[in-house]
Amino acid sequence: MALLPSLVISGLSPTALVATGIWFFPFLIASISYYQYSENNPERKVKDTGKLLKSYDFIIIGAGSAGSVVANRLTENPNWKVLLIEAGGDETEISDVPALAAYLQLGRMDWKYKTEPQPGRACLGHTDQRCNWPRGKVLGGSSVLNYMLYVRGNRKDYDDWEAQGNPGWGYKEALRYFKKSEDNRNPYLAATPYHSTGGYMTVQEAPWRTPLATAFVEAGVEMGYENRDGNGEFQTGFMIPQGTIRRGSRCSTSKAFLRPVRHRPNLHIAINSHVLKILIDNKSKAAFGVRVKRGDAVYTVLARKEVILSAGTLNSAQLLMLSGVGPADHLAQLGIPLHRDLPVGENLQDHYGTGALTFTVDQPVSLVQTRYENIPSVLKYAVFGSGPLTVLGGVEGLAWVPTKYTNRSTDHPDIEFHFVSGSPASDGGRQIRKAHGISDTMWQMYRPLAYRDTWSVIPMLLRPKSRGTVRLRSSNPYDKPIFNAGYFTHPEDIKVLVEGVKIALAMAQTKAFTRLGSKFWDEIPMPGCEDTNLWSDEYWTCLCRQYTATIYHYSGIAKMGPPTDPQSVVNHQLKVYGVPRLRVIDASIMPTIVSGNTNAPVIMIAEKGADMIKADWGGGYEDSRVRRRRRSSDQVGSWPCKLNMTRKE
Repeated sequence: MALLPSLVISGLSPTALVATGIWFFPFLIASISYYQYSENNPERKVKDTGKLLKSYDFIIIGAGSAGSVVANRLTENPNWKVLLIEAGGDETEISDVPALAAYLQLGRMDWKYKTEPQPGRACLGHTDQRCNWPRGKVLGGSSVLNYMLYVRGNRKDYDDWEAQGNPGWGYKEALRYFKKSEDNRNPYLAATPYHSTGGYMTVQEAPWRTPLATAFVEAGVEMGYENRDGNGEFQTGFMIPQGTIRRGSRCSTSKAFLRPVRHRPNLHIAINSHVLKILIDNKSKAAFGVRVKRGDAVYTVLARKEVILSAGTLNSAQLLMLSGVGPADHLAQLGIPLHRDLPVGENLQDHYGTGALTFTVDQPVSLVQTRYENIPSVLKYAVFGSGPLTVLGGVEGLAWVPTKYTNRSTDHPDIEFHFVSGSPASDGGRQIRKAHGISDTMWQMYRPLAYRDTWSVIPMLLRPKSRGTVRLRSSNPYDKPIFNAGYFTHPEDIKVLVEGVKIALAMAQTKAFTRLGSKFWDEIPMPGCEDTNLWSDEYWTCLCRQYTATIYHYSGIAKMGPPTDPQSVVNHQLKVYGVPRLRVIDASIMPTIVSGNTNAPVIMIAEKGADMIKADWGGGYEDSRVRRRRRSSDQVGSWPCKLNMTRKE
C-alpha cells in the first residue's frame, strides 16, 4: 500500500483514490511522464529558494491567480528583487488533467474551508448544513483547483466600478489588460477586437466534447438566444466554453506566468511557507515586512518598497485582520492591536446557485466515469492531448440569460448556466458527492442515478444582492476563519434563482434535448421538500435552499472605492487606506462581483495592479539607491487615507 501515500502527495484526497480503479492514477501518471517529459521543457517546475534574503524590494503574499502574475511583471525590472511566498507546494501531473478537477478538492492542495451553517436558508442538504468552500493552497492557487473556465464578465460591471469612484477601471481599460495576458488559440476568436495572442495565458476550447455539448448550444438557439462568444461584444447567449488549457492540459497561472521566468535571478519563490503576519510600523503605520514560518523556524523578511497581499479573498481577509487592519471592535475582542479600523471582511460576495437540476438521457453520450477510466482515454490524453480527460471539469457549455427581474433590452443577464455532461452520481457517488458535500439524506435523491447517462445544469446568480462576512476565529494564524456566506439573505436572490431554474427546465424541453430522450429526474423529490407543493415556486425555492452550489467566486472583502465610501478598504490604485506600502491585489478588491467566473478578472486585476506599482516606483531600470530612498519616503507621505483618519493615530 506504499502507492497510496505517493498519490496523496500528488494532490489527491484519500477518498478520490478509492473512487477509481487502483490502476488508474498510477497508469495516468506513468503515461504523462513518459509521453510529455522533456529536459528542455519551458514549463518545468520552479524551484524553492533555499535561503531567503533579509530584505526585498517587494514581497508578494500568495502565488495564486493574482500573485503569480504580479511576480512575473515586477521582475521584468532586473533591479527589483521580489519574494513570492506560497503556503502550499507545487501542482502535480494529476492536477493538470482537466476532467479530474473535482478529485483535487479536499486534498493537500486545498485549504478545505467550510461555511458556517445557515439554518432555514441555504446549504440545508449538505453535510452538517455547511457548504464546502475549496481554495487553492498551491503555486497557482485556485487556478489549479478550478474548472478552468475563461469568462470575463459583462462590460457594464467594469463601467459600474468606474462610476462608483474608481477611475481607470472602466471596460475599455479592463479589456486592454484582459488582452495583455491572453494567448487565444482559437483563430476565429483571436481575430476579433476582443481577444489577442502572444500573452502568457493560453485560452482555448477543450479539444474534445460529447454530443451533449452540441445539444446545449442548439437548445439555446432554439430558444431564441445567439450562439456567441460571451467574452466578446455581447454577453447574452450560449457558447462552448473557453478554458485556460494548453495542449489539452490545465494552464494555471503558475504554469503560465511563473515557469517561463523561473530562472530570473531577481525572483525568489518560497513554497510551503506560511505568512503569519504583515509587519506594520506603530508610528508611521507603514507596512515594512512579513513574519513567515518555513519548516520549524519563523523568519522576519523586510520589504524596502511594498508588501503586496494576493492571498485570495478568504486568506487576505484573515491576514489583514491578524495584522491589525480590520474592524476595531472585532480585533479588540481577540486582543489584536489595532493599526487601522477598516471594514475588512465585510462585503463578502459569491456566485451561487443550485446543483439539483439533473436530467436523464437514453443514449450513451454523457461523462460516466467508467467510460473514461480506461486505457484508451489515458493514452489519448497523454499522447495527443485530447479525449474525455480534457473536458473542463465536466463543464461543456456556458450561457447567460435574463430573467424577468432584469431589463431584457440591455445586455445585462442575471443568470449564468453551467452545463455539465453528467451529474453528482456519474461516478457512483465516490468523489463528486464528497466534493459537493452532499449529505447521506440528500444523496438518496441521486443514488438511483449511479453510473447512468445524465446531464445537469447549474443556474448561477450573476449579481447576488446578499452579502456575507469573514471573521477571525481567534488570533491564532493557524485557526480557520469564520465564513458567514450570507446566501439568500436578500429576498430577491431566491426569486431570481427560481426563475433561472424555470429557464433551465424549459431548455430541457427543446427538440435538441428531447431527441436524446432527456427527462427531468423527478422520480424522487428533493429530501426536505416533500411537504411543499411539488414543481411549484415553493418547491423550487426549497430545492435551491437544500442543494446550494457555490461556484467558488468569493470576492469583495477589501472593497475598492473612494475615501468617502464607508465600506471601502483600498483606493483605485489598490492601496490600503492609511497603511502605506501595503496593497491588496486579488478578488478581494471587487466592489461588486463581476457577472461571470472570476479567474480571468483576477488575472486582469493583477496585470493592472502591477502596472500601477511600476508607475509609482519608476518602471525603468535606472533607479539608484538614493532615488529608492527618496521615492520610499514620498510614498509614505502621499499614501491615501480615509476622511476619518489621520496619518498617525
